[in-house]
Amino acid sequence: MAYEIYERNATENQVIFAGISGMGRIFAELLANKLKEISPLEVESVEVLVDKMAIVQGNVTLSENIDMENKCLILVDDVLNTGKTLAFALKPFLEIPIKKMELAVLVNRSHKLFPVSPDYTGLELSTTLNEHISVNLSTDNYSVHLH
Repeated sequence: MAYEIYERNATENQVIFAGISGMGRIFAELLANKLKEISPLEVESVEVLVDKMAIVQGNVTLSENIDMENKCLILVDDVLNTGKTLAFALKPFLEIPIKKMELAVLVNRSHKLFPVSPDYTGLELSTTLNEHISVNLSTDNYSVHLH
């Protein structure tokens, strides 16, 4: 995925990865590190702090203030289910004049309830609403499980 991100953003000076709390943040760091390894682009990352259990009532903030004005931003999460989390995660970026925003997900379940479509997808899975996907990127043995 990092190679595809580089191909589409080769003319940019800087790419900022914004990883959603939890595995999204870890996945964003992995993508950022790989992009630094394969390209001359300046790469930064920030965490989007979202309470996934109270997404509507909770505040959505960023872990730190970095200059995003006129820059390419890639919002990253581990699993795209209905699009609700990603739609709410856009909140901190709505008042920033970002040059371009793209979306990267490790797994796309395609249960769209919100108009959110990823630009970069690691794996597309057709699942039922009763099934659950868990992602573990916290150890060296990365895994994705369907329950």
